[in-house]
Amino acid sequence: MSSSLYKVAGHVFSIAFENEALAAEMLPLMGNYEPFQVEAGDAGLDHTFDLKVVADALGSAGGLFDYVVETSQEDEGQTIVCGHTFDGKAVFDFKFGDKPAGLLICSNEYRQAELHLCATFRKAGLDNALMVLYALATARLNTVLFHAAVVSKDGKGYMFLGKSGTGKSTHARLWLNNIAETELVNDDNPVVRIQADGACVYGSPWSGKTPCYKNLSMPLGGVVLLSQAPHNKIARLGGLQSYAAIVPSISGKRWDASIADGLHDTENKMAQTVPTYYLECLPDAAAAELCCKTVKA
Repeated sequence: MSSSLYKVAGHVFSIAFENEALAAEMLPLMGNYEPFQVEAGDAGLDHTFDLKVVADALGSAGGLFDYVVETSQEDEGQTIVCGHTFDGKAVFDFKFGDKPAGLLICSNEYRQAELHLCATFRKAGLDNALMVLYALATARLNTVLFHAAVVSKDGKGYMFLGKSGTGKSTHARLWLNNIAETELVNDDNPVVRIQADGACVYGSPWSGKTPCYKNLSMPLGGVVLLSQAPHNKIARLGGLQSYAAIVPSISGKRWDASIADGLHDTENKMAQTVPTYYLECLPDAAAAELCCKTVKA
């Protein structure tokens, strides 16, 4: 069985393919994970989770397993059905349109999992499974996976939040185009981890439609909630407002009490320690300049 190790935000996980044929098919597609690959000697003995990937010969993994549906989520043609097997294992069924991509079955508090890949959308199924598994396995470890864009400036990261279509990527590009020495860290799925010396933001192997897979980390200098408006105006948020701004952008299984408790603890620490702002803005250079001037003051 072919196995590789990866480290994201300090958390090590393994991916093992059931045979060489499946590994030969999938590994060339996994360039986004290469910056995060580590050797066994550098990874340590403790893995945050281990994923075994197998091929579903019938092409529809969801039809091979009976499970109880708990909820489902649909976004831009992608559907994730969440449930559990009759013996209590968590299940995530990934679909694109009417095509199945894979079925993820998790055990031992998400530390072990098996992904049954279907005949279609295999790479997307693998990416979605790893994002879900990473978010859940690290939820109790002061770590959260965000839906956000992040840029770096002068050694710190600045994260832009908002609903889909708000303009997170657009605002990040405005920083890149108008503010000197700014770098894109991640355009869709950065990781934030609370350390003893504060919150740090990390690049990840997942970055939405913009390929930006950088193994970078830096202190999180600020969080900015964006809202489209006919003007540019920014204000700092208080603790409760910060918490409310942060929560909707964090991935997690909040109906699982242990996951919810871990997420709440991290969200609360972020709201108390990371400056958070609300930016009403136009998609123009002035918005980026105002934002940068304020969050770096």
